[in-house]
Amino acid sequence: MPAPLIITADDFGADMSVNAAVEHAHRQGILTAASLMVAAPAAADAVRRARALPGLGVGLHLVLVEGVPALPPHAVPDLVGPDGRFRPDMARAGVNFLRPRVRRQLAAEIVAQFEAFAATGLRLDHVNAHKHFHLHPVVAALLLEIGPRFGMRAVRAPIEPAAVLARIEPTPTSFSAHLATLYARRLAARLRRAGLRVPDAVFGLHWTGHLTPARLAALLPHLPPGMIEIYAHPATRNDFPGHAPAAAHTAELAALIDPAVIAAVRASGRRLASFATA
Repeated sequence: MPAPLIITADDFGADMSVNAAVEHAHRQGILTAASLMVAAPAAADAVRRARALPGLGVGLHLVLVEGVPALPPHAVPDLVGPDGRFRPDMARAGVNFLRPRVRRQLAAEIVAQFEAFAATGLRLDHVNAHKHFHLHPVVAALLLEIGPRFGMRAVRAPIEPAAVLARIEPTPTSFSAHLATLYARRLAARLRRAGLRVPDAVFGLHWTGHLTPARLAALLPHLPPGMIEIYAHPATRNDFPGHAPAAAHTAELAALIDPAVIAAVRASGRRLASFATA
């Protein structure tokens, strides 16, 4: 059987423009999966669209930064600021997670997000986290403790082979990228030991917000063996509330429906799949 290729849209539910892009890219392009922000402003619309797209694998996009909690802010006071939103400083939040009291609040919030996903009635295709915060050892441990109770079977470990990207264009790697890869490899090993499915490689990190049609078409012939995930952040506009600064969301949508990209997928011999069908 051909090796599976999973094409995922993150931030499903963040805005109506994101939801419209997900539906369009799935119906008319190569998108096979989407990661749902259960407490985001357009989550209900995302769920409605997902129910009409039975071939779309929908997973949980766990949000612990740059968003709002599923629990009331007073239930997670150490996770949120005065505005009731998660604190934006990931480094400070990560240190905060080491405190037992904060860890308990973090566990409660993760449970609440899994419960909110379960309440949609959608099948849980996969789990990942906004800004890949599940690389944090405390979050990873809680995910492994809580997720299986809600049917978690697949998790993204963002290991992106720099050598593959370098074949397409010069790709300098920073110290932070090397560190993230180290944590991702450790996470992948923990997930596999727990019997969970993990992609053999993930693409979308270095070009996040700028996965253009040309880049995606050039990447597809160079994919390494195994189960591969490519993730993007498509939207029908670039200026929706909460958008990533300078991100070209519409270009990423264009990449997912581009005829040259669709042709490159076919030429690759890969089988488009969700995690459930991979």
